[in-house]
Amino acid sequence: MMDEYAQDQELEVKFFVEDLNEIEKRLVSAKANLIQPRTHEYNQRFDTPNGDLARGQRILRLRRDTGTHLTYKGPTSNLGGVLARQEIEFEVSNFESAKKFVEALGYRAKFIYEKHRTTYEIDGLKVTLDEMPYGDFVEIEGPAASLIREMAQDLGLDWNQSLPETYISIFRRMRELINLNFDDLTFENFEGVEVDMARFGILPADVEATPEK
Repeated sequence: MMDEYAQDQELEVKFFVEDLNEIEKRLVSAKANLIQPRTHEYNQRFDTPNGDLARGQRILRLRRDTGTHLTYKGPTSNLGGVLARQEIEFEVSNFESAKKFVEALGYRAKFIYEKHRTTYEIDGLKVTLDEMPYGDFVEIEGPAASLIREMAQDLGLDWNQSLPETYISIFRRMRELINLNFDDLTFENFEGVEVDMARFGILPADVEATPEK
């Protein structure tokens, strides 16, 4: 199986962590480049009235952080323990105008989610430190599953606790299991909600990984 991927394909894996600051210290010690300081992200996902994109495991998203980006993501697959999917993204000049454009094509806003994200680059890989409403995560994205795995080990992350799934799928499992009465993944909605990630089979990965034999 080839370990490379197409230019417009996203290859990534996530880890739930308890000490995001320690991971950042390790990145700084490894001379990683800070390419985006801690930034709030606001995302809207769109679909047809009948939910055709969701049924096809596809995503149409409008994101606002330091700029505005329109993104398409294709169906996911598991490649070497990481999440692989086509991703096409480009910057647009105005969030509201882009939203009107997408709605004029027949799509409707279906879901809102947000996070705080800090982004580093090291050895051709992108490492993001994500503060989600339900917990903190490290996401590693790169051109090959083997390189992502090596970086995880360098950061002391236990590969056995890797999460080749999306933040949205985690939220949906969470909402069903603990009967959350809201649909959007926002910090406001999670105020006062106690989340035990172990209930969802998600354990912290920020321990020194056992060297492979």
